Amino acid sequence: MKLKPLFLFISIFFCCVKVNADVPRINPDRVKAKAKQSLTFCRQRGYNTRYCILIDMALPSGVKRFVVWDFKKNDTLISGLVSHGCGRNPWSGVWSKDKPAFSNLDGSHCTALGKYEIDGRAGSAWGIHVKYYLTGLEGTNNNALARQIVFHSWEQVAETEVYPNGTPEGWGCPAISNNTMKAVDALLKKQKKHVLLWIYQ
Repeated sequence: MKLKPLFLFISIFFCCVKVNADVPRINPDRVKAKAKQSLTFCRQRGYNTRYCILIDMALPSGVKRFVVWDFKKNDTLISGLVSHGCGRNPWSGVWSKDKPAFSNLDGSHCTALGKYEIDGRAGSAWGIHVKYYLTGLEGTNNNALARQIVFHSWEQVAETEVYPNGTPEGWGCPAISNNTMKAVDALLKKQKKHVLLWIYQ
């Protein structure tokens, strides 16, 4: 009879381990490969070669899929949750946490895939009241400025992972949590060259 509590504890422990093991995560090899491609791109274009931002939209929105990559350390410096566009669904809901729609069209309310140049810093009505303009560098995202797609924080984006739930969806901007933005903003303000932001799937 004395073994039952121990057996119960072990069963619960391994059950929890299994659940945690099933949570999707950023693939380290994949993010390193993207970072390597990013560094080549940044060198060719004269962009910042110390940091870049990588967003893996193949992951569900409830897990950390936003990464600030440190080229010098060849490792992740900052990570967090990031929203994607709601598309035809109502704003701020969680409709497409696993399968977002992507579009470059104005009025689509979708996130656009591709490489972006992070441009000027300005005030924002959202989050910590800071935003960065984004210039789309590819045919898949070259309407970013016209669509007013910017990089900002949003109170509805959680500070910790919420999977299997998702992150509330906006109108296509990559929005991160307030605390994550404070760290990223402090870093971006110090950079003299444009930082690359790459949204991929």
